[in-house]
Amino acid sequence: MLTKEFDLNQHFPLIAIIRGVLPDDVIRIADILVQEGFTMLEVPLNSPDALDSISRLVKHFGDKYLIGAGTVTTPEQAKAVIETGANLVVTPNMNAQVIKMAVEAGCATFPGVVTPTEAFDALAAGATGLKLFPVTALGLDGFKALKSVAPKETLFFPVGGINPTEESMKPYVDAGAHGFGLGSALYKPSMTDDEVRNAAQQFVKAFNNCAQ
Repeated sequence: MLTKEFDLNQHFPLIAIIRGVLPDDVIRIADILVQEGFTMLEVPLNSPDALDSISRLVKHFGDKYLIGAGTVTTPEQAKAVIETGANLVVTPNMNAQVIKMAVEAGCATFPGVVTPTEAFDALAAGATGLKLFPVTALGLDGFKALKSVAPKETLFFPVGGINPTEESMKPYVDAGAHGFGLGSALYKPSMTDDEVRNAAQQFVKAFNNCAQ
């Protein structure tokens, strides 16, 4: 079981979303991502046998990284994820009960928000940071407007349509994004290990260049 203690400042601010990964592949894929610098990994619950994959990751990595689930939409799902020993809960929506359960369990939690109302409700419930999802709906101008009214310490993670290029990431970094959640451009079940590694390297390089 994880110790359920985390310091987000110790983690590289890119969340790897490994949707569709199979339990028998999850350790191999996660090891590639970790080798390239990722320290936050989520298996969305709409992946095959997702709880099995998460349990394997928890057992393999212990408390060294933030490991958990994405697409956590109900308290029942949150409970099941927490019981695996995970310390990361990511949602596509704003559900205050899910956030509070994750916080009480010592998990880092990133709920999906688009509007100021959702953002402030999520922060009030104790969210670690905010997943801007889908950021394509909000847009860069929408993000700037939302950030202008949010507490200064709010951590924003745009998700959806982010590519491994400075052109894709830098406008959001310059506007104040803390990091990103990365999905199909980083991992798809159809990708080879070399393709996953190459995508991971490109994302890390692009983000580091943007953050300088």
